[in-house]
Amino acid sequence: MRLKFLPSFVKRRGRITKKQEYSLQKLDKYTIKSLSEISSLSENYDYCKLEIGFGNSEYLQKEALENPSTLFIGSEVYLSGIGTLIGAIVENEMHNIRIFPEDARILLDQGDENIFDEIVILCPDPWPKDRHHKRRLLQPEFIEMLLKTLKWNGSLYISTDWEHYADEIRINLNHPSLKQRNSPRESRVSTKFENKGIKEGRKVHIFDYIKTKLQSN
Repeated sequence: MRLKFLPSFVKRRGRITKKQEYSLQKLDKYTIKSLSEISSLSENYDYCKLEIGFGNSEYLQKEALENPSTLFIGSEVYLSGIGTLIGAIVENEMHNIRIFPEDARILLDQGDENIFDEIVILCPDPWPKDRHHKRRLLQPEFIEMLLKTLKWNGSLYISTDWEHYADEIRINLNHPSLKQRNSPRESRVSTKFENKGIKEGRKVHIFDYIKTKLQSN
């Protein structure tokens, strides 16, 4: 199935600390493998939220701690970030987080059941070189995958600190079932990549949309 998608990331092991390595031994306990598993588990919660590419998990940790009645699904491919999140889950005794440790498209491609109340994607890889733009995650086909699993009146929240990518995202979000909020919400946590972009003089662009039912004529 992985060959079905052009990779939007370069999966490297990278540097993993001893603490992260130890935490990764518990990955199976927090892994979720399918949309049907998420649907079943979400029945025990008031809200279900997916974050794609949670990185160092700053946002996910804070949100999960502050919203214990919300089920959080975090998708990430980098082991260092996964290890950091598992360490935080154990340390803070959080029971409302599950992890999909692979390409999120493998999960989303499993069906079209409306499961998520909210989907968050913070500063995805911009692939800034022209020849790499085709690897950007937020293509029209991916937007369709998101919408298939997002509930009616569900939220789609995206940020990027790359102007050119922001222009492309804006075009791709021009979808008949997406309506932009009149007043976009500000991210309550600044991630590593958002802070890096700001430090380097880039503006963080926010896209905050709601999935609405199509109006019949």
